[in-house]
Amino acid sequence: MRITDMNWMQVEAYVKRGDRAVLPLGSTEQHCYLRLSVDSILASKMAEDSAEPLGIPVYPVVPYGLAQQWVAYPGTVTLRIETYLAVVRDVLDSIRRAGFRRILIVNGHGGNSPAAGMVNEWMMDNPDSKVKWHNWWNAPKTWAKVQQTDVNGSHASWMENFPWTRLADVALPDSQKPMADLDKMRIRSAQAIREYLGDGNMGGIYQRPDDEMQAIWDIAVTETRTLLEEGWD
Repeated sequence: MRITDMNWMQVEAYVKRGDRAVLPLGSTEQHCYLRLSVDSILASKMAEDSAEPLGIPVYPVVPYGLAQQWVAYPGTVTLRIETYLAVVRDVLDSIRRAGFRRILIVNGHGGNSPAAGMVNEWMMDNPDSKVKWHNWWNAPKTWAKVQQTDVNGSHASWMENFPWTRLADVALPDSQKPMADLDKMRIRSAQAIREYLGDGNMGGIYQRPDDEMQAIWDIAVTETRTLLEEGWD
C-alpha cells in the first residue's frame, strides 16, 4: 500500500488501527550502464514488495542521498551530509506527526549510512517511536545468498543488475572487471575516481541470469518483511 495511492483521510483512518510505515532511501548516481536511479528503484521496490501483503503504507523513496564520490559522472546528484541528515530527520518528524510510531527504513545506498546514527538520536528525542535501519542488500540472509551466487561483485556490477534497473536498449560488456581497490578510492578526488574506474563498475561481471537475481530478490523480500512483522518489542 503506497502513500502515493492514499489520501489524507485514508491515512488518518489507517493510523487508528496500525502504526507501522516504511520509508525507502535511495540515491541518484552513476551505475555504469544501468539506470542512474538504481538505488532508489531497488529501495522503493523492496519496500513495496515486502509491505504489500501486510497492508503497511510505504512512503515515496527519498531519491537523493550522499554520493560525493560520483559527482564527476554526469547525472549524479549529491547532498551535503548536514543537508541529508536534516532531510531525513524532517521526513521522520512528518511521518511521526501523521501517527506512525514504528518505521522501517529500507536503505538502498551504502553512502547514506551517516543517517543511521542520526536515526538513533531521533529515537532518543522521540521515545514513543521506534525506527529500524535496514540496508536490504547486505542483510545477513541476503548477503549470504549473494556470496553463494558470486563472491566477485560490487557497485554497478551484476549485483545491482535486475530487469527493473537495466536499460533495454543498452548492451552490456561480456567480461569480468577486476575488483576496485577501496583504499585507493577513499583518498582520491571524484575526478580521479572516474579516471580509475572508467565506466563506473567497481568489480565483477556486468550481468547474471535473471533467475539467479530473482532468487536473491526473493530472499531479500522475505528478510525485509520479517523486520516489519517481528522484533519491535
